[in-house]
Amino acid sequence: MRAFLRLSAAILVAIAIGVVLVRTPPARPAATPAPAPSTTTTTLPKASPPGPRCPLTDAPAPGVTKVPARPAVAVKVGNEPDGARPQSGLNEADIVFDTAAEGFIMRYVAVFQCENAASIGPTRSVRWVDWNMIAPELSHPILAFAGGIDPNVNGLAAEPYLTGANLLEGGQAAGTRISSRVAPDNLYTSTAALYGLFPSLHNVPQPIFDFGAKVPSDWAPAASVEIDFSGGTDVVWKWSPSEHQWLHTYSGAPDIDVLTGKQVTTTDVVIEEVPYSVGPYSEHGCCSGDIESNLLGSGRGYVLRGGRAFSVTWHRPSVSAKTTFTDATGAEVTLAPGRIWVELELTAQGAPVVTP
Repeated sequence: MRAFLRLSAAILVAIAIGVVLVRTPPARPAATPAPAPSTTTTTLPKASPPGPRCPLTDAPAPGVTKVPARPAVAVKVGNEPDGARPQSGLNEADIVFDTAAEGFIMRYVAVFQCENAASIGPTRSVRWVDWNMIAPELSHPILAFAGGIDPNVNGLAAEPYLTGANLLEGGQAAGTRISSRVAPDNLYTSTAALYGLFPSLHNVPQPIFDFGAKVPSDWAPAASVEIDFSGGTDVVWKWSPSEHQWLHTYSGAPDIDVLTGKQVTTTDVVIEEVPYSVGPYSEHGCCSGDIESNLLGSGRGYVLRGGRAFSVTWHRPSVSAKTTFTDATGAEVTLAPGRIWVELELTAQGAPVVTP
């Protein structure tokens, strides 16, 4: 009897094992994922390494274990074709703003925080947009310039949200005249000299853009984008797949940075169409009022990253708020970690031309 029970138990165990074997399918290789639909996102091929991130670019802090404990320093740089070019220090800037001045000439505001630049310039006079629109976004920056009309110089001196460094008055120690150029395009400065003027300032700026590793897969390929500013300042950004950067040119001629001997490049190009008015004060005699670009509210624009371009709406609700971008559905469009050029295109100027 006991032998019969042992036999029955063995049979039941065998049956149970068989059931398990039948119910458990054999392992199969993982299926190949189906192609993502056009509404999904794709990740950029090169991930950023870990470590401290620069606040204005979200890129790794260069060669250091922590972000420098210092404010952003914004430098007004000339851009006249017949005297100011080629400039120096632009490839070391975290952000470059390309802005219109009187007569629709273009000038730069080069913003530094993480990187150092041994030569920045030529430095030129301050404009309304610099201290009313650009500086407030940078969390109490240093604004360096070479003089200006009294309403601008006195106006920025009265503002609590920035520290002015006038290289012609009070900040002369941070400026150097070079012999290879003539005034007013021969005054240069450096990050070391400017930070040396204010050794007690240690406030680190907050990000003024949002960054992300993913981009919509339906972004249009862009080999180049042309921006028609004014005579001598028509800009073309060309995508370089080998460098994974946008290359800066003027009407097809490479823009070479004097400091590095290399072509001026950037990771992201932001184009914002902005309204403007002509200021009440003359910059150079009769009828040369400053262009006062309004960077508040919202408007049309483009974000260029990774060899692609995307039409966006830009948003900035207040002078202290960051600028964000959305697509036609209202979803946020982010920038790639890296250096940024902001092209402030006036509503009176032609729309950018994107070439696939």
